[in-house]
Amino acid sequence: MFSIGQKVQRQFSSQIMEVVGFEPDLIENVLTQWEDEEGNIVTAKFMETELEIAES
Repeated sequence: MFSIGQKVQRQFSSQIMEVVGFEPDLIENVLTQWEDEEGNIVTAKFMETELEIAES
């Protein structure tokens, strides 16, 4: 299980995201945010099994 504020990334991806919330009743239940190349804040949902802790 992840915690809010934790840095994560999708398996086989280099994009680092921050966990910003959870929706426990949904399959895609981990809410993440990151900044794209243009400086936009992107929010997305992922299944917990798709994510791993980002290595610093």
